Order: sequence, then C-alpha cells, then structure tokens
Amino acid sequence: MEFFPALTPEHRSFVAKQPVFFVATAATDARVNLSPKGMDSFRVLDDRTVAYLDVAGSGNETNAHLLADGRITIMFCAFDNPALILRIYGRGRPVLPQDEGWSALAADFTLLPGTRQIFVVDVEQVQTSCGWGVPYMAFERTRETLNKYHATHDDQTRFAKYAQRTRSIDGLPVRNPTVPA
Repeated sequence: MEFFPALTPEHRSFVAKQPVFFVATAATDARVNLSPKGMDSFRVLDDRTVAYLDVAGSGNETNAHLLADGRITIMFCAFDNPALILRIYGRGRPVLPQDEGWSALAADFTLLPGTRQIFVVDVEQVQTSCGWGVPYMAFERTRETLNKYHATHDDQTRFAKYAQRTRSIDGLPVRNPTVPA
C-alpha cells in the first residue's frame, strides 16, 4: 500500500482506462452511500482535482452527503493486469447547471441525457494497493438504459421530478438543478 499527495501521471493513465468506478460518501447519523459509476463520466482536471458527471438515477445521496460533510472516496479497480486498486480521498462539492462555473466545468464533459450535476473533488490523498483479490473480468459494453430513459423525458418533466426530491433517504437536504432560463 502506498500513499501520494496527488495523482501522478501513472495514476491518471490508469484511471483513464477504467470503465467503472465507485463513489462512497457519508454524513453524521446517515447511511454510508456507495455507488458504481460508468458512462465515460470521470475526468481528471489536474493532479489535485477530479470531477464526475452525475446523471439522475435512483437518488441524490452524494449531493446530500457532500453538502452535510464533504468527505468522498472514489475507488478504481483493475479487472485485468496489472492488478491495482486506486482510491482518491478528498472533499467534494456539487456544481449544478445554475451555479457559477457550470459552463466552464461542463465543457470538460460530453453532457448526457439526464445530467443533473457535476461533482468536483479536491484531492487530499491518493492510495494504491495490490488488488490481487479482485477477479478478472472483461468489459463488454456500456448500458444504454439510463440514457434511453432520460432521452424520452423533456427538461420540464425531469426538472419537475428533481423539485419533488428535496431530501435524501435519511432526510438530509439536497440541492437540485433548476429549470434553465
């Protein structure tokens, strides 16, 4: 196990090759939230800043936890050789379409149908470990189900649904995107 103060070029190369990553957050007296992510949604902005595009799905727990606490861990696993697990520990914040800085940040991504926000993480530490217990698996393809679902709903329908979800599953407040002007 090794710790680093920032992402190295080797870390950046490894992250760029991974089709899936996992995000964990927690807040006091709330459940730990752990979510898998994919869909070409992760970006390394510099050696101390990463971000990922959030497409609306089952809830908005990460938003609530980051507003309440700010801590976030992102994990990448190699499912091929060489074996490796890479964790990014940091402090995160949601950036919504109505927020200052959205346009500049969104330019780093191909926005997907249902894009709700972008989570920006200030990297505090990077950890690598062996990953020898992770099985070999082959990436077959990206699921298109979420993109197809969101493509069938117009912005007004999506934003009306967001407006109804004002709390996390543990009752913490969330910020939602507002209807674009």
